[in-house]
Amino acid sequence: MKHKVLVVFGTRPEAIKMAPVVLELKRRAEFQVKVAVTAQHRQLLDQVLSLFEIVPDYDLDIMAPNQSLAQISSRALAGLDPILMREQPACVLVHGDTSTTLAAALAAFYRKVPVGHVEAGLRSGSLDFPFPEEGNRVLTSRITTWHFCPTDRARDNLLAEGIDAEKIVVTGNTVIDALSLAAGRAIPGAAQSLLAEAGNKRLVLLEVHRRESWGRPLEEICDVVSRLVDRFPELEILFSVHPNPKVRDTVEGILAGKERVRLLAPLPYDQWVQLMKSCYLIATDSGGMQEEAPALGKPVVVLRDRTERPEGLAAGTLTLAGTDGERIFQTISLLLTDSELYQKMATAPNPYGDGRASGRLAAALLYFWGEGAKPSDFVW
Repeated sequence: MKHKVLVVFGTRPEAIKMAPVVLELKRRAEFQVKVAVTAQHRQLLDQVLSLFEIVPDYDLDIMAPNQSLAQISSRALAGLDPILMREQPACVLVHGDTSTTLAAALAAFYRKVPVGHVEAGLRSGSLDFPFPEEGNRVLTSRITTWHFCPTDRARDNLLAEGIDAEKIVVTGNTVIDALSLAAGRAIPGAAQSLLAEAGNKRLVLLEVHRRESWGRPLEEICDVVSRLVDRFPELEILFSVHPNPKVRDTVEGILAGKERVRLLAPLPYDQWVQLMKSCYLIATDSGGMQEEAPALGKPVVVLRDRTERPEGLAAGTLTLAGTDGERIFQTISLLLTDSELYQKMATAPNPYGDGRASGRLAAALLYFWGEGAKPSDFVW
């Protein structure tokens, strides 16, 4: 008997991390897979769908200019309900902590369809950081049936909240599966051109987009960029600028035309992976890049005051620089000048996965349905 699984996602990060899950489930005869996207991010989502050759069965296309969190959530919830009625899936898989995540879990809960939460158990300990992601993931956990955790620490977070251990499997993070798929491809034209133009310069990749970075923190980060290229003439900074006007307008207003600072529209994932492989270090407030970069041996400067991915701090792959401009400047400068510290971070073990998370997740679903043994947890 085939088990029908409805996979729901809406943003580029979700799509990257769910793509290998979709491909793994489709590869197995035991599953019938349906994909629904909310398109909470339209263009950025489509890049990933094209890369992994995933054609959604349902596309809600809810993205609208200046949409509020309430509008995203309500449109996603209303759009998913008739899909659930039509498909009657055995399980709905959601990922992480977006508004789409919570809306899809809630839609399934209302229809009494089991929810499988991929990348479950991450916690920062504050509902304000990151906002609204921490609230989304905490609420999703309460209505989730099966929890697919990326790490032991994420599992321990759920156990501390009273989640049944029998409903939890530590799979590793599926982003490492996606990274493995993308990293093996030939260098695409855009990435190759950027690397050729950079020549022998040391590349720093920068990506900032979270709400808590908007305004003054982002302005300070841009000021740091100017100071870094002025101090280090061998440096070139590639800044991936999120299309949200609250990010784009600030960054372009401060850094447009600055020598050795390239402002890039978000690249397709495979091209971005090639840049990550070739860069010297990465500075970001992104959660996914905290997980990806260690697999490529790249130190990560986290531009946040706290992280829900403390495994990277414990392993030594990440350093937390906060949002204060001077602290960020000193942290990056130290990594550019202290080769011993750099090598220590670059060679630290990756605590987030081994590229086999999707297989564990598929085996876990079959186990929960009484078919096969429970897979062994990922251990780093």
